[in-house]
Amino acid sequence: MSQSEKSHPAGNVIGDGQVENGGSARVPLLDDAAAGLYEADASLDPLSRAALIGVSRALASVGRAFVCLDPHFRVLHASIMLEKLLGPGTALRVRGRPVEELLGEDLFGRNGPLRRALQAGDRREGWRATLQFEGAGPRLVSITVAPLKHGPPDICDPRIAHLIMMRPAEEEPSGGGGPTFFSGVVASSPAVLQIFRLIENLEQSEATILITGETGTGKEVIARAIHEHSPRRHAAFVAVNCGALPAELLDSELFGHVRGAFTGAVRDRLGRFEVASDGTLFLDEIADIAPHLQVKLLRVLQEHTFARVGENQSRTTNARIIAATNQDLRQAMTEGRFREDLYYRLRVVPLKIPPLRSRPEDIQPLANHLLARFSQQHGLFKRLSPQAMRVFLDHSWPGNVRELANAIEYAVAVSKSETILPEDLPAGILEGAMVHLPSPKPAPGIGEPVANAAPPAARNLDAAHLRAELDTHHWRRDATAHALGISRTTLWRLMREHKLA
Repeated sequence: MSQSEKSHPAGNVIGDGQVENGGSARVPLLDDAAAGLYEADASLDPLSRAALIGVSRALASVGRAFVCLDPHFRVLHASIMLEKLLGPGTALRVRGRPVEELLGEDLFGRNGPLRRALQAGDRREGWRATLQFEGAGPRLVSITVAPLKHGPPDICDPRIAHLIMMRPAEEEPSGGGGPTFFSGVVASSPAVLQIFRLIENLEQSEATILITGETGTGKEVIARAIHEHSPRRHAAFVAVNCGALPAELLDSELFGHVRGAFTGAVRDRLGRFEVASDGTLFLDEIADIAPHLQVKLLRVLQEHTFARVGENQSRTTNARIIAATNQDLRQAMTEGRFREDLYYRLRVVPLKIPPLRSRPEDIQPLANHLLARFSQQHGLFKRLSPQAMRVFLDHSWPGNVRELANAIEYAVAVSKSETILPEDLPAGILEGAMVHLPSPKPAPGIGEPVANAAPPAARNLDAAHLRAELDTHHWRRDATAHALGISRTTLWRLMREHKLA
């Protein structure tokens, strides 16, 4: 009888290191591994070692992993369940490494929101992040972070300053406590979280994908996330803007050319299909591709073969294609500008990114994320005032996330204090917000302007009136907001306040 069977006499050993006990729920059989993980750590006293083994076993039984950090945010200990998420040996290899190597700079970099929360002694629950380490992963997990409070009787390793609890994100109920950080993308809205789930479902797929959405919604960022969550994540991600080059240059860019193919072709040149042969080729602005190149692209998609410019030899490529456009390809087909057969070859998996104005839940986490990024680039610490955030929430963002990023970068550059105020924002953002915000009026007896006041139409709306207006316009938020004279974002906020969302 094996040692594992001796440890669990009432149960039968089953696959994947688990036991089954009399028809009860299956629990991980990780006792021996958990013990071995800490027995080899000479820095632990016997009491601390026993505590870590016990906690690791208890949390493993409910499928939870944990990581212990020192005051400098380096990993002191990682539970054996981390190996269930990232593969064998990970729990030992992460020791002594910065936590941002596990969970990313966005959250745990110098200005990361979770690092700052821990430094302030605060706890954060239900945040989602991409877990990966040295090529293992990525894996979307839900995390809770908290500072460790030591006190008598203290059986914990005294070097531990912070704790991180992790579980697979699919086990986390909806409505978590924070935004989701997913391969560089930040979101809280159901529409974008659904895109994240689709990307995870496609993790083992190499299907061709067509991404649509307005300019500035982040189509390339989503394409990179798809690549990073695919079997090709260790190979190249190659991006080509099909609308930025004339047809002749784009032909050479995509398929390459041989020496002497045209004036200036002094040597052979690899095309992007060859460079990305084992990886992913992202074709942005695919609607702008010339008709004769559409034929060549269709052949590549159908037969995985092509020829360089000026050459008759047929070559093969194994590149995965992700295409994107901000145009209506169905309309382009009707007008004869885009081939129908190519459209359906590209649209194996369609993915539409909604504009920022239709997902106001994402504005605040995106703004804070971008602010942390630009502040760190300049070696600064900046934060948004509530009034500046209000301006962001009331702006319609016709340029989407790109416009938001530009506004944040501008504010970081021009603001003179740690707190970014409305006057630090670009004029175009302020002008857009003033359509929905009333002019400041002096407060009685004080003589100071009322900050952050709601539009008069919004202040007079009770739940019954708001519901009546929504019913009148069949709950179409654009039409309802227009009729009330308020922004769509303000309407959405009022719906939440009156529990009508």
